[in-house]
Parts: sequence; structure tokens; C-alpha cells
Amino acid sequence: MMRRTTLRIGIIGTDSSHAAAFTRIINDINDPYYIPGGQVIAAYPGGSSDFPLSASRVEGFMEALQDDFGVARADSLEALTRQCDAYLLLSADGRVHLDQLREIVHSRRPVFIDKPLALSLKEAKSIFELANYWDVPIMSSSSLRFLESLVHDLDCFGRHSITAAAVQGPLVIESTQSRYFWYAIHAAEMLYSIMGPGCREVRAEREAAGERLIGIWRDGRRGEILCRSDGDDRFLAQLDRHGAITKLDAAHSATPFYASLVAQIIPFLQTGRSPVHWRETTEIIAFLEAAERSLAAGGAAQPVAGVL
Repeated sequence: MMRRTTLRIGIIGTDSSHAAAFTRIINDINDPYYIPGGQVIAAYPGGSSDFPLSASRVEGFMEALQDDFGVARADSLEALTRQCDAYLLLSADGRVHLDQLREIVHSRRPVFIDKPLALSLKEAKSIFELANYWDVPIMSSSSLRFLESLVHDLDCFGRHSITAAAVQGPLVIESTQSRYFWYAIHAAEMLYSIMGPGCREVRAEREAAGERLIGIWRDGRRGEILCRSDGDDRFLAQLDRHGAITKLDAAHSATPFYASLVAQIIPFLQTGRSPVHWRETTEIIAFLEAAERSLAAGGAAQPVAGVL
């Protein structure tokens, strides 16, 4: 299919701050982190009435898109498909992603799906099966995967020499989004960007600072996530290369997280080639699902469902 030089981008879900943040970086040529190549032209508000955070923000962000960037309101997903070359599926509620994808997939255009991709491995697999059937490119990622300092480290030294890793991030729980899928997924994306796929099992343990997720990879490497509930909201990473330790603090990155992510999204929407393989994205969902099972089972190790 022919691609326009400037993609006409449609947003699905204006109940997330990402709708305004991404649009500014894409549309505003005066923004210091402006990414050329696309233009957000329309948005379908969406929103989930049983998810207070979603319901309370959907109209406010839609109005901001209209007033600040001239984005048109689409009254239906079908109307959006008649206008756009690519989509940003940004609905805050991971429960609706599969159903919303079903309504637009027939247009056969690239779709970025914001975190969490889905709230279960079953739904994650269904998303990629649907996309494969319709030959629709899909990308899904947290912005923390493309943290500037982390990307720089991996570009310079690679991840083949990493023997273990530990990351941390805040534990923020939204009741409609299960336990780890709302915010722990950010730290999980960081861990997987360091370790790569191939986790065999995971266990979740409670401790004074929060909850620790301990994954054992098939080659014996160990990767940990400390989901902090003690008020420490920093995103940190520690990489172990045979005893040589590198420590990274997300706060020290000069480029905002959102800008680093949008810098990956626009090339994906242009080419249909995701920088994150669908199998790795699916395994992250399997990892978090297994961690929740482990917590419910008192910390017993749970297998990470094979998706490779």
C-alpha cells in the first residue's frame, strides 16, 4: 500500500495523558522534541465508564486535542478508518484493546497499542493472531524500554554479556487493570529490554519496600523487578556483566520518556516494522500473568507460558 510522506494519524482513546503528549510531539513543529513524519488529524474519544481514571479524563483530553492542535473528533471507529493511514490506540483501559482493534483491523493499517497491550496472555495472543490474519503491523511498548541512558548502554555494550539485571519502579494498582499490568509493566519492559526473552519461571515475594518479581531465564540468568509501594517512584536499573555493574537512573535522561517512544513509533507507522518483536511483547504479558499467579500462591514459582 502506498504511504503518504506525512502520515494521517488517528488516535483511539483520549482518556490517557499520552494522547496530548504524543500529539504535541508529532504535530507541534516548535516543540523541542518534535518528530516529523506524521500528523494527528482525528481522534475517537472512547473511554470506560467503570474505570474512574478513564471516565474522568476522556473529554478533557479530547477538548485539548481539538483546541490546541485542531484534531477532529471522530464519532465512531469506522469514521476514523475512513480518514487515517495509521493509528495510535491509546485507550488507558487494557481490557478494550482487543475489541477496538477488531473494529479497525480491516483497514490494514499499522497500529501502535499503548501499554498494557492486554491483561492476559490469551488476549495478547488473540491480538497478534488477529493482526497476522489481516496482515496488520502491530507495535506495543512502554516508553521506559527506550529510556535514553538504557538504549545508549545497550548500543555500546550489547546485552549478550549481561548475566543478571535488577530494575525498580513504583507499584501503582488500578483495580480494573489487574495488579501488575497498570504500572509494573513499565519496569517489566525495562527488564526485558536488558535481558531479552526466554524467561522460564517467575515468583513474586512481598517485602518491606513492596513486591519483588524474580525471573529465572532458560539459560540460568536472573532478572528482578522491585515494585515499590513505599513512596519511592524512581525507575532504576542495574546491569551485571560478569561482575561489572552498571547503574542507571531514568531521571538522568535528557530526553523525556514520551519523546523517546514517539521517535520509535513514527518510523514503525511509516514502515510497518516494529522495533520490538511480537513474541517478546507477548512474553512480557505472560511474565506478569505468572507473577500474579505466584503472588496468589504465596510466592511459589510459576512457569512463564511458552510463546517462543
